[in-house]
Amino acid sequence: MNHFSKLVSTVLACTLLLCSLNTSAQKKKTQKAEEDKQPINSELVSGLKFRNIGPAFTSGRIADFAVNPNDHSEFYVAVASGNIWKTTNKGITFEPVFDKYGAYSIGCLAMDPNNSNVVWAGTGENNHQRALGYGDGVYKTVDGGKSWKNMGLKESRQIGMILIDPRNSDVVYVAAEGSAWGSGGDRGLYKTTDGGENWIKVLDISQHTGVNNIICDPRNPDILYATTEQRRRHVHTKVGGGPESAVYKSTDAGQNWRKIMNGLPSEHIGGMGIAISPQNPDVLYLIAEAANESGGFFRTTDRGESWSKMSDHHSSGQYYNEIYCDPVEFDKVYSVETFSHVTKDGGKTWSKLSTKDRHVDDHALWIDPNDNKHLMIGGDGGVYMTYDEGNAWRQVSNLPVTQFYRVTVDNEAPFYNIYGGTQDNATLGGPVRNTSEFGVTSGEWIVTVFGDGFWSRVDPTNPDIVYSEWQYGNVVRYDKKSGEKISIKPQPRKDELTYRWNWNAPLILSKHNPTTIYMAANKVFKSIDRGNTWEVISDDLTAQIDRNTWPVMEKYWSIDAVAKDVSTSQYNTIVSMDESPVKAGLIYAGSDDGVIQITEDDGQTWHKAGSFPGVPAHTYISDIYASRFDENVVYATFDGMKSDDFKPYVLKSSDKGKTWTSIASNLPENGTVHTLEQDTEKPELLFAGTEFGIFFTIDEGQNWVQLKAGIPTIAVRDLAIQERESDLVLATFGRGFYVLDNYAPLRELANQLPEKDAHLFATKEALLFMQVDKIYGQGATYYGAANPEFGATFTFYQKDTPKTQRELRHKREKELFEKSERIPQPSWSDLEAEEKEIPAYQLITIKDETGSVVRTFTKKPAKGITRFNWDLQYDSPEIIKAKKFDPFKKSEGSVYVLPGTYTIEISQVQNGVATQLAGPAEFEVKALNNTTLPAKNRAAMVAFQKEVSELSKAMNGTLTLVNEMREEVASMKQTALSIANAHNQLLPALTELENELDEIRFAFRGLKAKASWEEIPPAEMPLMNRLNSIIWAQINSTSDITSTSKNSFEILKEQFPPVLKQVEQIAKMKLPELRQQLDALNAPYTNGRIPQWK
Repeated sequence: MNHFSKLVSTVLACTLLLCSLNTSAQKKKTQKAEEDKQPINSELVSGLKFRNIGPAFTSGRIADFAVNPNDHSEFYVAVASGNIWKTTNKGITFEPVFDKYGAYSIGCLAMDPNNSNVVWAGTGENNHQRALGYGDGVYKTVDGGKSWKNMGLKESRQIGMILIDPRNSDVVYVAAEGSAWGSGGDRGLYKTTDGGENWIKVLDISQHTGVNNIICDPRNPDILYATTEQRRRHVHTKVGGGPESAVYKSTDAGQNWRKIMNGLPSEHIGGMGIAISPQNPDVLYLIAEAANESGGFFRTTDRGESWSKMSDHHSSGQYYNEIYCDPVEFDKVYSVETFSHVTKDGGKTWSKLSTKDRHVDDHALWIDPNDNKHLMIGGDGGVYMTYDEGNAWRQVSNLPVTQFYRVTVDNEAPFYNIYGGTQDNATLGGPVRNTSEFGVTSGEWIVTVFGDGFWSRVDPTNPDIVYSEWQYGNVVRYDKKSGEKISIKPQPRKDELTYRWNWNAPLILSKHNPTTIYMAANKVFKSIDRGNTWEVISDDLTAQIDRNTWPVMEKYWSIDAVAKDVSTSQYNTIVSMDESPVKAGLIYAGSDDGVIQITEDDGQTWHKAGSFPGVPAHTYISDIYASRFDENVVYATFDGMKSDDFKPYVLKSSDKGKTWTSIASNLPENGTVHTLEQDTEKPELLFAGTEFGIFFTIDEGQNWVQLKAGIPTIAVRDLAIQERESDLVLATFGRGFYVLDNYAPLRELANQLPEKDAHLFATKEALLFMQVDKIYGQGATYYGAANPEFGATFTFYQKDTPKTQRELRHKREKELFEKSERIPQPSWSDLEAEEKEIPAYQLITIKDETGSVVRTFTKKPAKGITRFNWDLQYDSPEIIKAKKFDPFKKSEGSVYVLPGTYTIEISQVQNGVATQLAGPAEFEVKALNNTTLPAKNRAAMVAFQKEVSELSKAMNGTLTLVNEMREEVASMKQTALSIANAHNQLLPALTELENELDEIRFAFRGLKAKASWEEIPPAEMPLMNRLNSIIWAQINSTSDITSTSKNSFEILKEQFPPVLKQVEQIAKMKLPELRQQLDALNAPYTNGRIPQWK
């Protein structure tokens, strides 16, 4: 193609793209405006925040690294489906830096060699394997990851590589692979010369073929090498290569290209990797998958003019085939793959890189140019580092980026467990929380079965019985108590053909009998004895289509096509299934070829569901959900992603599948729906997990609202509700599990809520227990998923927040400024009033069953729904010091309250006037009862602790007063030296009082000169030490108060009153007398005295 033709086609493409982007942008604006108009919207519910619980020990698939060449302690990690993370301390800690943008799947990164604050990110994972996320173009940060801007190519779907011209940072090349599931879009090699503001397609092959690699000659960056890749994946098939896959070269910065295929396979080629030798850039290396086993590893010594096959070594082009040259040793090349290899002779011979103590399946590699024994490798198990060329590896164990397919919960008490199957990281189970201040650590998770994990189910009556599945219907019954597992996969009967199992085959427990299990391949299986025996309860329920009768990329492909159907499930399989909780034996089964079959008699007879309006034929049925309340109601979600269809499909039937209507309504157009869940109490409250987040509806799909707080842009593959706790649990594909603790307030939502001034939602029972200390000294890499905040959690709605005088003035001034009208200037008295005004605050009052106040604290007013906590403690006896009144200063607690019924009231204080907003509302505090030796009389224990608290208040107050008086006496002594005749009159008395105060301080604290009061010579135990011994003895316990503590308390009750009386006498008599004497001498001011003037 000549340059003029390319220019014309580029202008036309840009025009069409601009029209498309304008239309898309307008749709998004309209959709956002419509959402804002809804009475219930994302902003309103932003106080309901998800909590990530990891895990991190398995980590997850890594796509690329970008390491600062001038400071290797700083680097970025592109997570294949978990956003972008950054470290500035060599990987000790990481922060996510790409959580709230339009994509979560990352294919590649490129750091500007001239400015490490500039990083480019290509979204959409750069391969075409089965569990693939897609992107929305290329992004750029100019501030070290603090913010990112989408620079275009939004229809590229998957980006393979980004190259920055080292001479000019504004010149950037993007290898856009294009969608793995469809044709067209932004596909090819794109170039910008203005930092991404405009793009020109400089290499365009066809609507089916994109570019997956772009590299340059470091001696002359105008010399470019690119590899093109023709590939396609659908639910039913995969073609991993084609005649349009090739290697291209340009010597004029991309204006003209020619193929350089001499010596490369003449067969169809699939995925390739290419690298250029840093020691001799005339030498390039290529790894390629090709048809009829003609792939291998190739080398050129003449800049690609001819290639020599060095060996047959290659890997799977749909998942790997990336190579890296060693920066120090010539002809040393690494190939990252299932078991990564290294060659030291240009590809003739290869040796495996050690996988001892690390996960296999590698995708990214960085080699330290200053020490080539120092490697960093990224794969399905996260990030690993070695300093001895791979003999020993250290895992980055604090990246919670696990890809979960499915999730389920058990009924374990007091804290339930969450189980889920992962992409290539086994099936995992762990607690939703614990009693530790640190949270749930990696050591608290278990692995129930290895492999790629999928469905898990737990016996609702016995949490030690866990069913866990790995790919293709392999399933075990796992004994949590012992760790034993037994395989229970159904097997073909005599003379029966083998079954067609999906990669992600369904497994459910009967809602009516916990020993009954259902599974499905192309047929449905039932066991009534926990999987020991199975019966087939259906014929083949799929459409039974020959997948080879459908064209792919407008052609019919031979069985010998590149990697045809490799790493693809057999087609015509059941992928979703559910049994009605209302009617036993009413079962729905959905297939990957778009069929839903129904039985109402536990499999004796089956019939097809009716047609699905608006859903293309043969669309993958991602989920089926039988209503918890009405046997006639069933929901289904459909996933058209692998047909390049990203629309949300959510359908409802009210007649057991005969007819269907869409309830997708306002769900985003670009957001496949993977799963659906229904509330356990309110039928109209539904949740939908989509490719880009979690949504809910309170009106059964008339309006959907996204829950955004606490969760990044991420795919939500499955949902589970823990009924006892009203928790919503999310299985995300790339960021682990997320939990919305107590989503019950959503049940109270109604369209009328925003019209109320304030509303306090029902408060969940609060658990009372002692939080145990976190493990000490484990370093910053030690991972813990935070527990929910301890105590009683309150959910509160407020329509509007009160404004200060200054805020109201600013609002008025802004309106006048926008109208170009005169702005009245405030007077000095107005400004002074603004300065003195105390902002409005909310006063929270907690009372016990008797109506006595046990705690008061404040919070800032906040618009919408918010959450705040009470730590289940009484008001603190500690002394409060403040130089300026701060209504929002956090108040500390003291003694934990008793279990029982409490009430909460919320008032708002503005300009000194309190207005009640909500309450009193009752809630319960319940003891966890997790101790071995609980107090026999908890009320007596708390009463003792309150007595100690009151004594502490008095003793600390007394000691503080003594210290203040001691400082005042020291000032008096200093002042006395400057007054004639005062020295002889006052100094003896002041010194005597000073000594007396020191003696009292000694009684409280002991001698200052001693390292500690326990040292020899023995002395009487200081009062504060005895008090602290009582406090510390039971500060972490709910056991009975020890006799030692009680005896110590009696001693203090005897020893402290005389000291208090002595201090009182000083404060009321001795010190005032000395002040009067200083006044009589006309002494300069000292604390406690009123200045004199006549």
